[in-house]
Amino acid sequence: MPTLEKTFELKQRGSTVRQEIIAGLTTFLAMVYSVIVVPNMLGAAGFPAESVFIATCLVAGLGSILIGLWANAPMAIGCAISLTAFTAFSLVIGQKVAIPVALGAVFLMGVVFTLISTTGIRAWILRNLPSSIAHGAGIGIGLFLLLIAANGVGLVVSNQAGLPVKLGDFTSFPVMMSLIGLALIIGLEKMKIKGGILWVIIAITIVGLIFDPTVKFGGEIFKMPTLWVKILSSYN
Repeated sequence: MPTLEKTFELKQRGSTVRQEIIAGLTTFLAMVYSVIVVPNMLGAAGFPAESVFIATCLVAGLGSILIGLWANAPMAIGCAISLTAFTAFSLVIGQKVAIPVALGAVFLMGVVFTLISTTGIRAWILRNLPSSIAHGAGIGIGLFLLLIAANGVGLVVSNQAGLPVKLGDFTSFPVMMSLIGLALIIGLEKMKIKGGILWVIIAITIVGLIFDPTVKFGGEIFKMPTLWVKILSSYN
């Protein structure tokens, strides 16, 4: 443990190994939804869901490890849900852009973003960006993620006429558990109980796995990625 404290300067930052572990687990459970949402979104547009799932895990895992070991920053990296939705629903489904072309556009965007980040242009843009736009962008992305989550549990559903969405069935199990979990998180945070978000996520997950009638065991606990299966089979 002294090695961790020295490497990541925990004492200087007023933190402890225990606190960092709890924070890491909480962050993981809070963002692990992306490994389901991203493949579902891109899968609906024709992308291979298994490959997207593996890529999502690798991006989040390797990116978070890199930013921790190299930048020594307490941040996690994940796939952008907003960009995922834009690529799947606007480019591929909406504008009928071919999947390879869409992936090429995303790659070029990554190259440009890397260049403006390493050259300092991105920092200059952020420094000169009006605070109202910066705050509005963050709030907009947050509301978009909230809409995705609410739709995922059935709190809101698509509407055939009028507004794009309408309230779902509040008596359904996922909706009730989501609202109960949200209330518990708000209450525990108000009481300043450390790790409250983590414990609520774990508790709600366990209850859902046991009592949710829509959750069924598929018969597989572990499965090799198809990429490695192909590589191993080629050697055989």
